[in-house]
Amino acid sequence: MSVNLLLAQALNGLQFGILLFLMAAGLTLVFGIMSFINLAHGSLYMLGAYFAAVLYATSGSFTLALFIASIGVFLFAALLDAIGLDELHQRDHLDQVLATFGVVLFSNELVRWIWGNSPLFMDTPSSLSESIQIFGFNYPAYRFAIIAVGLAVALGLYLFIERTKVGMLIRAGANNREMVMALGINIGWLNRFIFALGAGLAGLAGAMVGPILSIQPGMGEPILILTLVVIVIGGIGSIRGAFLGALVVGIVDTLGRVFLPIWLRQVFDNSVANAVGPALASMLVYLLMAIVLAFKPDGLFPVKVRQQ
Repeated sequence: MSVNLLLAQALNGLQFGILLFLMAAGLTLVFGIMSFINLAHGSLYMLGAYFAAVLYATSGSFTLALFIASIGVFLFAALLDAIGLDELHQRDHLDQVLATFGVVLFSNELVRWIWGNSPLFMDTPSSLSESIQIFGFNYPAYRFAIIAVGLAVALGLYLFIERTKVGMLIRAGANNREMVMALGINIGWLNRFIFALGAGLAGLAGAMVGPILSIQPGMGEPILILTLVVIVIGGIGSIRGAFLGALVVGIVDTLGRVFLPIWLRQVFDNSVANAVGPALASMLVYLLMAIVLAFKPDGLFPVKVRQQ
């Protein structure tokens, strides 16, 4: 096993973790502050990918496609909340699960009706189609750009939550919803903004993944499962937990899928290692989640309740 291979896969894990963070940041805010279970979060990721693919093919500008796709998903989520989901904010979690699962089915059928079952593909932007030298080896420039954009979004989200008045209200709502309502703040509009913001981040993740994955109906469900694992490991409602938990899950999942079969080949036949390795690797993140829950039920980085 070469050092270059290890570093390359570590960067791939970091890139995957960044995408998971964009998904998890919105979902952890929605669940942590609104106590709303949104199973349709993966569908918003899928819509972001479709919007970006169409916009990129039409305009030829990848940056414009990313921006408009994110805004489009933000507005779509705000509309979705306004016409029905807001009625579920105070309902039982089972009602929320059933309603948002219905949104998942509707979204999948909608994209099949508009774009068909065949996958769509996005070309990598020409400015990012080459490789760059990192630590003495070549690494795809586009994957590195995903890491850079994700880190910039993480920093911007941190500053927004910690340094702005709206962020103060979001943090207050996470700790004491009744106090925010008593101050005369329209909690319904605040919840709608949080829901749409989380959707916009998911849409951005979907838009950025277009050049490296096929875009197809149902693509949001697998990543939604890993996103739920991330927020459980990091701590529900915690942006810091979502970021660090996403990096842990991304790196563990990527390194496990690459190196576990290699290590198993040292003990078993290649056929056995190739069959068992990927299956065991896919279980690693769930095993990690079980260990975290056993010792820290609130997650590794739970929301800190600030004393008055």
